[in-house]
Amino acid sequence: MKVPFLDLQAAHADIEDRIEAELLRVARSGSYILGPELETFEGAFAAYVRSRHCVGLANGLDALHLGLKAMGIGPGDEVIVPANTYIATWLAVSQCGATPIPAEPREDTYNIDPEAVRAAVTDRTRAILPVHLYGQPADMDALEAIAAQHGLSVLEDGAQAHGARYKARKIGSTGTVAWSFYPTKNLGALGDGGALTSDDDQVAARTRLLRNYGSAVKYENQMKGVNSRLDPIQAAVLKVKLGTLDAATTRRQNIARCYSEAFSAAGLGAPYVPDWADPVWHLYVLRHPDRAAFQQRLTDAGIGTVIHYPIPPHLQDAYAEAGYERGNFPLAERLAEEVLSLPMCPAQTEAQTDYVIDNVVRLA
Repeated sequence: MKVPFLDLQAAHADIEDRIEAELLRVARSGSYILGPELETFEGAFAAYVRSRHCVGLANGLDALHLGLKAMGIGPGDEVIVPANTYIATWLAVSQCGATPIPAEPREDTYNIDPEAVRAAVTDRTRAILPVHLYGQPADMDALEAIAAQHGLSVLEDGAQAHGARYKARKIGSTGTVAWSFYPTKNLGALGDGGALTSDDDQVAARTRLLRNYGSAVKYENQMKGVNSRLDPIQAAVLKVKLGTLDAATTRRQNIARCYSEAFSAAGLGAPYVPDWADPVWHLYVLRHPDRAAFQQRLTDAGIGTVIHYPIPPHLQDAYAEAGYERGNFPLAERLAEEVLSLPMCPAQTEAQTDYVIDNVVRLA
């Protein structure tokens, strides 16, 4: 049997006719930049996450970058970020002229450790940028308490957490969240896409200006902005897929439950989920001390896996000027060497899930 890590064509199979109809309709509409198609999706996604505002953007990195700029983050500022995350989280800070300050994760959840955040605060800290890694919420109450104590802004990276809940509250229902709609995300477009959701009227308004050359009225520019607008064609696709997101999430949760029950029974361990978290399982990640050999055994058995992320940002050449060395963030580095993501696709069959379980237990 072959079990792909993620099969996007299979995942779209039951709605492909609706997607194709939307593509044709928008292509014939004559409206290709901003406009009613985008506004319809923005309203629908804002309602879904229970936020007052949604601003559609070109991609997830821009959502992070423009969200920080809208909060006033700029040169000389420090923003606390996870030491273990995709580099986009850091790049957004750098693009503002600010400095990303890494904080170690908790070893149980892999999300940023509030105590490490507290220790990283300096008189130049202006914001905290937590990531809801792998689709599991970070501990936002603890992080918000630190932010309130020090007068800091908080921008959440929700790129992997569409529909996730923290203490029964949807991610996005409080605070300001940057989202990615990259095709492999739980809510993915047919290309790049992103958005910022917020209950902060000023942050949302500034982000709308920033995404459109700093302009609300054509040829009148209130600030130095960029060109970062979610394409109406992608907005139409996302609107269709938004209607199926909860069902897809349920299928992911069922796969994760089967994995965790079997792996725990076999003594392999399973991802830890706090009782206040309701993850959406963008990724299902195991750790293995000899990951390369384990991954090869699974590959030989026809099981697709992916490593997220093999080099932590502080050891990337892009941040060489920061002077970090191996050993500065040992837990983030150890996770980068051990984590392996198993197949997690809404279209995955029970037989495929059972095949993954049997082989992981046999080959681990």
